[in-house]
Amino acid sequence: MAEVLVYVDHVDGAVRKPTLELLTLARRVGEPVAVALGNGAADTGPALAEHGAVKVLTHEAAEYADYLVVPKVDALQAAVEAVSPAAVLVPSSAEGKEIAACLALRIGSGIITDAVDLEGGDEGPVATQSVFAGSFTTKSRVCKGIPVITVKPNSVTVEAVPAADAVEVLAVTFSARATGTKVTARTPREPTGRPELTEAAIVVSGGRGINGAENFAIIEALADSLGAAVGASRAAVDAGWYPHSNQVGQTGKSVSPQLYIANGISGAIQHRAGMQTSKTIVAINKDPEAPIFDLVDYGVVGDLFDVVPQLTEEIKTRRG
Repeated sequence: MAEVLVYVDHVDGAVRKPTLELLTLARRVGEPVAVALGNGAADTGPALAEHGAVKVLTHEAAEYADYLVVPKVDALQAAVEAVSPAAVLVPSSAEGKEIAACLALRIGSGIITDAVDLEGGDEGPVATQSVFAGSFTTKSRVCKGIPVITVKPNSVTVEAVPAADAVEVLAVTFSARATGTKVTARTPREPTGRPELTEAAIVVSGGRGINGAENFAIIEALADSLGAAVGASRAAVDAGWYPHSNQVGQTGKSVSPQLYIANGISGAIQHRAGMQTSKTIVAINKDPEAPIFDLVDYGVVGDLFDVVPQLTEEIKTRRG
């Protein structure tokens, strides 16, 4: 069976959930071979093997932390040359898509971004995408070279299928461009106790109807009762009510959780583009004609300042 390279997103050896999802998808196409780079790469082996990686290629070097994406592209190119895979899968983060695009250019291959599903095919992997703000679903395959595909988080349920824990060191030679852009400083994100927005299984978002930064407290309370991430519409972010890092939409982050709750959000096309692929969508809005209701699985017509606190209390009561 052909091998499929999976780029590992990890933090000091702790593998992040989108990578485990990629391993699940990779098994539909071939045998997953994981590529873990940077500090702690060698520690990723057990978690990756538990989720189906038949082999883990690792390489640790200061360049991965000290410079931007080129060292990682160099390493993935080396992995492609060593393995000759049927495809390369990368998480659809901002960095992941940059790495994937650079790699596809390097190896002369086609690229598919923001896939939400993947299946095998006689002529190569077939990727499903939700396009034009979710108005259409397309199935595509790369026709030139080794397919490079980025996959949105929460696109598939993680399945643990233990495989052999085989870890090998990847031979990497960095190109002259690898040290062209240096990272001069890093500022750690302040911990909120909530999951990462793009990876969260549940997202609770607020929009223009929140009417002020101080009112986002009720959105946060609902999110905390569900163990959810907090999102915001562009209108709320532009008004300065919530940080841009939490913006969901075409000019913000794209999310695909199991449950998305939109509060006081009208449902403009740019917002829908960032959350259309959510598995279940709930909206709370006092305007019965709001476009968001054309999209939802469940809609509540009412004042969010009445509905959301009651919903939060009911959730807390049921959870004891």
